[in-house]
Amino acid sequence: MKKFMNGAATLAQECLEGFVAAHGDIVVFGEGRKHVRRRSLNPAKVAVISGGGAGHEPMHTGFVGHGMLDAACTGHVFTSPTPDQILAAIRETDSGAGALLIVKNYDGDVMNFEMAAEMAMAGGAHRIETVIVNDDIAVERSARGTGRRGVAGTLVVEKMIGTAAQAGAALEELKVLGDAVVSATRTMGVALKGTTVPQTTRETFVLGPNEMEVGVGIHGEPGRSRDDMTDASSIAALICGHILDDFGSLDGQSVLLFVNGLGATPLSELYLVFGLARAFFERHGVIIARSLVGTYVTSLDMAGVSITITVLDEHLTALWDAPVQTASLRW
Repeated sequence: MKKFMNGAATLAQECLEGFVAAHGDIVVFGEGRKHVRRRSLNPAKVAVISGGGAGHEPMHTGFVGHGMLDAACTGHVFTSPTPDQILAAIRETDSGAGALLIVKNYDGDVMNFEMAAEMAMAGGAHRIETVIVNDDIAVERSARGTGRRGVAGTLVVEKMIGTAAQAGAALEELKVLGDAVVSATRTMGVALKGTTVPQTTRETFVLGPNEMEVGVGIHGEPGRSRDDMTDASSIAALICGHILDDFGSLDGQSVLLFVNGLGATPLSELYLVFGLARAFFERHGVIIARSLVGTYVTSLDMAGVSITITVLDEHLTALWDAPVQTASLRW
């Protein structure tokens, strides 16, 4: 498998160098190049920080800016950022109002962000709250183990919390808001091809010519099932049906419909899936009040798509509509 890279060990950092150079009007490196932060920090607001392994671009660095994140910490490909990276971001962006950490529900991410939070709070230096995102319905809820993974719905959580923080919401309010958005959000994805990890240049899983992975994770984790390949209408109905079943009922509800590419899916196909998903939900009495289509939360070069639904009320709709200015999301 061919890739544009100088070496697997330096790929993540070299990509960050290019990202910061391209978007220097919005972002800069933090001290020691341990994280990327907003060029202009607002000392009066709660700091909103997220992060994760490289390979999911534009998440998370692409969402640093006005109305979203104050800082993002990036680890090696599919590897959690270290506690010292996260701690550095907290110390540089929290000027006294506290810091809200948005963490995808993976063991490494949860552990490292938790360690950083404990170090930051030692001696009363910082006030920290954490929101764990677990929107992936492909994984069953369980009292044991990690449970559901955090996937494309993380973007929605970061936008809602980032906007509220920009408007001056207090740390405790942002924690309540974040948990509410997570509870209102469901995601499921399907892959047609596995992702190629730079260290090995091999696919994380190999599908036959007539197979698809249903419920795939964003690190190439196995899905809920391996099914026969079928047409786009059937795939969209399959994903949307699982989401609708998980909610129980969305009849008469207003929602955000977010169709996300996993890295190698053409935009034309994403719009096709959006149209099919919209028609499916509308047939079931759901009101598509807001929409987003594009490649935002990826798994390197995986060919696949995920569909996210977030139930909206008047407050969440206003938070979604509010201005945002980041490298990868802006209106």
